[in-house]
Amino acid sequence: MSSKPTTKLKENPFTKRREPLGFMLWLGVIGSSLLFTSIFVIFLVQMHKETGHMIVLPDMFWLSTLVILFSSITLHEANLAFASERFLHYRVFLGTTLLLGIAFVLLQAGGWAEMLNAGIFNGITTSSGLVYLLTGLHLVHIIAGVIYLSMLFQKAVKNRTYIDSFVYSVNPPNRLRIKLLTRYWHFTGALWLVVFLFLIVLY
Repeated sequence: MSSKPTTKLKENPFTKRREPLGFMLWLGVIGSSLLFTSIFVIFLVQMHKETGHMIVLPDMFWLSTLVILFSSITLHEANLAFASERFLHYRVFLGTTLLLGIAFVLLQAGGWAEMLNAGIFNGITTSSGLVYLLTGLHLVHIIAGVIYLSMLFQKAVKNRTYIDSFVYSVNPPNRLRIKLLTRYWHFTGALWLVVFLFLIVLY
C-alpha cells in the first residue's frame, strides 16, 4: 500500500513567529530612521529659506567618525571570537569597542564645545539649531549602546574562566544579546555616517 507524499505547508513570512526582542529592535531602527529622515527634510527646507554664514564642522567630528567606524570592526571581531570560543579575544575586542564608544561620546562633546566657543549660538538660526538636534539625537543612541556594552563587558569580565565563559556562551539569550547589540551598534555607526555626510554636503 503506497502512502501519499505529504505536502509541507509553506510558512507565511508575515505570519511566522518572530523573536520579540529582535522584532522590537527592527521597529526601533525603522522609527529612528523615519525620525532622522524627517529632520533631514526640515533641514533642507530651512536651508533654502535662510541665508548667512555656514557652520564649520569641528575637527573632532571627523575624528569621531573614524572612531565609530573602527568600533564596528572591533565589535565584529568580538562576535567572531565569541562564536569560536576565543573568550579572551572576545573580552579584549568587547572592551576595546566600549572604550571607542566612550571616546566617541567625548569627541562629540568636544565638538559641541568647539562650536559653542566659535559663537554658533550667537544669533542662532533654525539651521544651526538642527545641527545640534541631529548630533544630539544620535549621541543619545550611542550613549544607550555604550551603557549596554558596559553591561555585557562586565559580565564578560565576571566569567573569566573558560568553563564560566563557555556556559555563558551556549546560553541562547546571551547569544541573542550580543547579536542584537551588534546589529544596533552597526546601525548607529551607519546613522552617524549618514548624518555626517549630510552635514558636510550642506556646509
